[in-house]
Amino acid sequence: MSTETMPGAERLGGRLRRHVAHHVGPYDPEGEVNLPGFAGSLALFAATATTAVLGLRAGGRDLPERYAVQDLLLGGVAVHKFSRLVTKGSVTSPVRAPFTEFEGPSAASEHQETPRGDHGVRHTIGELLTCPFCLGVWASTAYVAGLVAAPRPARAWAALFTVTAVSDSMQHLYARLQD
Repeated sequence: MSTETMPGAERLGGRLRRHVAHHVGPYDPEGEVNLPGFAGSLALFAATATTAVLGLRAGGRDLPERYAVQDLLLGGVAVHKFSRLVTKGSVTSPVRAPFTEFEGPSAASEHQETPRGDHGVRHTIGELLTCPFCLGVWASTAYVAGLVAAPRPARAWAALFTVTAVSDSMQHLYARLQD
């Protein structure tokens, strides 16, 4: 059902836009920040995390009181490499292409891209797919949930990307030593 066919939806949408403009407008008078998109991302993230916790509980699993330090270190390196690969990697550019614009090459085997459009879902996804910090939060959440739901596959995923990160570091070190 579209907003055109929902009784009062247009009126509610107008009130919501006015409310947001009144309270948020002074934050960004030029409209340069994609606040609606970021708000949507935050809401989706909160819903996803809540669904994961509720799903784990429904499956008889609860979040642990603490995590092993080695899982956190392994996961930290893996999430760093994974988020960097997804958001910057040359080889993963086809994943980002529908949501981003190529600006040029950057670091070794990496691209510099910008999100397409000014606002909207495409722009918001483009923001997520070009920001390793942003994607890192989502990947970290999945990894930590994976440690509870399926620890062996979660650790295997983390091991794969940690080994890749170490290998990449050694490749960069080797190249510098050759110079």
